[in-house]
Amino acid sequence: MTRATLWTAAWCVLGASAVSAHPHFKKTVAATLPGGAEATITYNTTPSNEARAASVAIGTFVTPRRPTLKLSAEVKAGGVTVPAGEYTIGAIKNGDKDWTMALYPGTVPREGAPDVAKALKLESLFSTDGGVAEHMLIDITPGTGKLEGRAVLTLHFGNLFLAGALSAPEPAAAP
Repeated sequence: MTRATLWTAAWCVLGASAVSAHPHFKKTVAATLPGGAEATITYNTTPSNEARAASVAIGTFVTPRRPTLKLSAEVKAGGVTVPAGEYTIGAIKNGDKDWTMALYPGTVPREGAPDVAKALKLESLFSTDGGVAEHMLIDITPGTGKLEGRAVLTLHFGNLFLAGALSAPEPAAAP
């Protein structure tokens, strides 16, 4: 074998092992929210990087790999009205152990910081007790705790777990 052939073979093996060791792919989650609005989340998986999350300045809107939420109709989530449309899913850091789920209208640009004042802040619940997600996970699930009875948008990143209300509390059943 020639030296060039050996180098080519080595690069192919190393490249293939690097690719297979850390796959990323596009995910889509769809749900019908209380009230009938269709919600579709689209995102690319990314490894959890809690060091990056820790370095975010307080008051900053962050969005790992710019996941999106598309709503077919207006959603009332407690005191927040979220019009139909497409949003970038993210979070606003309030403190080292305090984050708020937020939706940014449209697409956040790759360069520069988005205007936090434009973000719609959802009633949120933050925890570090939900186990570890090695790759970012985003979903729409039934709420628990103070978000009980609501549809919530969840973002799990490392040991950081954030849930934001996407619907008002379910009305109490009539006696």
